[in-house]
Amino acid sequence: MATLPISALPAPSFEAQAHSQQLSLLIQEKINRNGGWVSFADFMQMVLYEPGLGYYSGGAKKFGVGGDFVTAPEMSPLFAQSLARQAVQVIDETHGDILELGAGTGRLAADLLLTLHELDRLPARYYILEVSAYLRQVQRDSLQKLLPGNIMQRVMWLDSLPHKFIGLILGNEVLDAIPVHLVYNTESELLERGVSFDNGFVWQDKQLTVPSLYDDVSAYSLPSDYLTEVCPAAVGLIHSIAQILEQGVVLMLDYGFSGREYYHPQRNQGTLMCHYQHFAHSDPLINVGLQDITAHVDFTSIAHAGISKGLELAGFCSQAQFLMNCGILEVMSHVSPNDMAHYAPLAAAAQKLLSPAEMGELFKAIAFSKDIEQPLIGFVSGDKSHTL
Repeated sequence: MATLPISALPAPSFEAQAHSQQLSLLIQEKINRNGGWVSFADFMQMVLYEPGLGYYSGGAKKFGVGGDFVTAPEMSPLFAQSLARQAVQVIDETHGDILELGAGTGRLAADLLLTLHELDRLPARYYILEVSAYLRQVQRDSLQKLLPGNIMQRVMWLDSLPHKFIGLILGNEVLDAIPVHLVYNTESELLERGVSFDNGFVWQDKQLTVPSLYDDVSAYSLPSDYLTEVCPAAVGLIHSIAQILEQGVVLMLDYGFSGREYYHPQRNQGTLMCHYQHFAHSDPLINVGLQDITAHVDFTSIAHAGISKGLELAGFCSQAQFLMNCGILEVMSHVSPNDMAHYAPLAAAAQKLLSPAEMGELFKAIAFSKDIEQPLIGFVSGDKSHTL
């Protein structure tokens, strides 16, 4: 994805500008009600998830060609076909279901279910937890086109986590879209960076008053003039998942670092990034509701969150290592290199999924387990849990 200066970004259409203005007015009202300032986490929550207007809850195309970014499942069925090997292991041991968090267009669900059908390992239920009514409809339409009726009938949408669950809980690029707080370290104190309004949205720092934010970053002895993100909501999600999991595995794939890398002294501007029409930039205060806003994942905090609630850390490695362990090369071998029409797209997709210069190293896989006896096949080689 190309990175552009703000001035070079494509201009929104008239309709998109009108949509953005509606959301901007709602955010301004919240800022006014809150004494002229909101945390960046509250701003990001509204920008991404405000019903009918937020980036994920509005109607603009987000994924794939013509959208703002491409996720691994959109690239090729290779991703799901490889991941299916890990799912089979969990299903065989638990005889449970699959719960996908935030299913995007539904492409991962479709390819995963079709592969599990071929392997005769379909779960009784494939649950999708989706908070966006718009994306839920996109997923339903997509799955109905891609899946035969006998598989489609196994898919069920949820509004919230179930009270208990057995099987595989899966999240691909979920954690990076959870709203983050911004913490700024000066020479003398930690401040929280939030958003005010002055003829447009502007940054404003105030004294840090949330103890958990202080605890999360103070352990890393940050240098002065250092901006970073903290995501207590991601920790809360892992806590909630741990409480409902009776037996099974939690598998999350996303881009990010261990805590030591995340809070490296040279990463003094944090990891916040915006995605707009396949261009990346660093200003989340523009194009409100029209662009994605993400932050890299601090996998150390995610690991501690799971362990603190009784889950076992079952593995942590690069996406490339995880997919290799799950047999991505074997999946590719089912197509002859002589059949260039089919093999060439697979090879190109594998390059993006595995290459250190693409998604292979920046994207990581982390897994937790509960009452699972066998080591997870996705982490049999190259496990880097010790780095967390």
